[in-house]
Amino acid sequence: MESKVTKIRKRDGRIVDFDLAKITEAIFKAAQVVGGEDKELAQSIATKVISKIEEQFDQKTPSVEEIQDSVEKTLMEEGHSKTAKAYILYRFKRSQERAKRALILGEGHEEDNLKFSNNSLQVLEKRYLLKDKEGNLIETPKQMVRRIAHNIAQAEYNYGATEEQIHEVEESYYNLIANLDFLPNTPTIMNAGTKIQQLSACFVLPVEDSMEGIFKSVMDTALIHKSGGGTGFSFTRLRPSNDLVRSTSGVASGPVSFMKVFDAATEVIKQGGKRRGANMGILRVDHPDILKFIECKADMKSLQNFNISVAATDKFMQAVKDDTDYELINPKDKAVVGKLQARDVFALITNNAWKNGDPGFIFIDKINAGHPGKNVGEIESTNPCGEQPLLPYESCNLGSINLNNFIKDDNSDVNWDKLRECIRLSVRFLDDVIDMNKYPIPELAEMANKTRKIGLGIMGFADLLYELGVKYNSEEGYQLAEKVMKFFKDESYQMSGELAELRGTYPAWEGSDHHKENRKMRNTCCLTIAPTGTIGMLAEASGGCEPTYAISYIKNVMDGTELIYTNRIFERISKERGFNSPDLMRKIAKIGTVQNIEEVPQDVRDVFVTAQDIAPEDHVKMQASFQKYVDSSISKTINFPNSATIDDVKKSYLTAWGMGCKGITIYRDGSRDNQVLNIGEVNKEKSPELSTENVEEGSACKITIEDGRIVKTCE
Repeated sequence: MESKVTKIRKRDGRIVDFDLAKITEAIFKAAQVVGGEDKELAQSIATKVISKIEEQFDQKTPSVEEIQDSVEKTLMEEGHSKTAKAYILYRFKRSQERAKRALILGEGHEEDNLKFSNNSLQVLEKRYLLKDKEGNLIETPKQMVRRIAHNIAQAEYNYGATEEQIHEVEESYYNLIANLDFLPNTPTIMNAGTKIQQLSACFVLPVEDSMEGIFKSVMDTALIHKSGGGTGFSFTRLRPSNDLVRSTSGVASGPVSFMKVFDAATEVIKQGGKRRGANMGILRVDHPDILKFIECKADMKSLQNFNISVAATDKFMQAVKDDTDYELINPKDKAVVGKLQARDVFALITNNAWKNGDPGFIFIDKINAGHPGKNVGEIESTNPCGEQPLLPYESCNLGSINLNNFIKDDNSDVNWDKLRECIRLSVRFLDDVIDMNKYPIPELAEMANKTRKIGLGIMGFADLLYELGVKYNSEEGYQLAEKVMKFFKDESYQMSGELAELRGTYPAWEGSDHHKENRKMRNTCCLTIAPTGTIGMLAEASGGCEPTYAISYIKNVMDGTELIYTNRIFERISKERGFNSPDLMRKIAKIGTVQNIEEVPQDVRDVFVTAQDIAPEDHVKMQASFQKYVDSSISKTINFPNSATIDDVKKSYLTAWGMGCKGITIYRDGSRDNQVLNIGEVNKEKSPELSTENVEEGSACKITIEDGRIVKTCE
């Protein structure tokens, strides 16, 4: 029998069509929480609810709250007290969420929240939404997205677009971001349409071997950090410590001492008042001060504003494999000034990385060999997270596509047609960002317009695998990674080529690898896989190409704020399969993984692997699968469990080089007291004394530095 209730009044006063199926689904979900599986019973109770509503309201339109009250009452009257309790708790939780959303942005702005979750709204309020001088919010998320879309679309004026065409582009950009299909990097979200108007995340500055050059870079760094960017440097040009300085008859203090100057400057400058400055410090492995550099963060107190990486040459890596020495080169005159045993240096690097994550490796020869813009210069450094190798004074604006939004409704595959359109529009957006960018110093503007690098990437890859039922560390997982990134490369290059036809190739195109291959391009590079830490939170997507850190974990953000995350896909499937319970979720939160939890079915455990469940070589294999089609690089951290050995670190570094990765970073869980992601309690136990084993199987050795020399003491 057709219901007499045809309309319902929502909380904001709108009158909408009534849907009986929604009541049935709500009752069934409540029943599932307490073990119920009878969908027909839920339908029967929903019909009784409507009968009561019809009697009570006759010709009046009931409200959402009145229907929910009737559901509670009917469940109790029909003897389903446990289901009624679950329904009441669910209703209370939803009311808390609504109140929280209203509290964040104020009454009347609920629709302006768009698709952002409560956690996302907290991040937006704290970091992204514009405020007045007193710190009061002056825009909503909807207004923020409109601000970005309107500002970036203005670049189309440069190419003869009409007002109507620009409006169409603006609407396309607005929908792209509002639907969380794509999000640009943080500086674009913060600064587009403001007086700052600095839109890039990544910068590399040269550090010349002179006081004037060094302190010019310090000043340039301050300007970049103030505007919201991060900086990378190679300190390899600086002469080694104790080298003669002819102009003063004194001696040089070396790269590490000057890194401390950059670090001190960074400490007192917050990026735009919203982001703490971040740096990457790089030194070639053949620099005479390489030992001091490797240990410069060993105390876990120094250089807190720096990530550091050793620029490892192919010659050095081969020497590690062959157990031979290699030469140290003075950058001042390219003279050979000494030799070191490659395996000893490699052991020192892996010791320190095992201890606290620093240093990482960038494989500098592989980076330059794969760089399409060799005709412009040689790459020395990357941005702070390592995913964007850049020439001196180059910058790059990044953006990431949320793969969660490109899964077919039946979870059978990626929606490739929808993804194609998103990639094309995102490339256009990022190219427009270059034109709308206001660069902190003129050298950056000149290089950005000369090479026009953009960095389109992904987030939500681990989520995609969960939804498709594919294990991360499986052949199917690696093949899907390659398929996705090949698709990104093909479509982004196609779009960049079309823009080149319309707008012209980038100025440095002639003589480039693209030119030699007769490929017209608007951009030197198109693809970068960034960590997507904060924008991933906004989109509720797993970070970049990383596996999920844990099924449930705590994330420390924004100067001490703690947000608790439980994987939404696991939570949904556990309810659908009927094994969800509060006790189970508490158990998972303590250990992060579900691999040894018997209550979770084996087929679910097989798919829902986390970072700590994946062997180091499988992490690297996935990184290599993505790198095959990424023209820049990848931010990928191998998250080791606390129990990992130094030998695990060694194998990962060697495997990454052998498989063609451009760099590698590792982190052993609990090796720092203050880490961003935590499972249960952070491991506060004191780390054991550093030790290592030879690359080949052999005796345990302790590596130390005495008087500037490596000392290896073996059993």
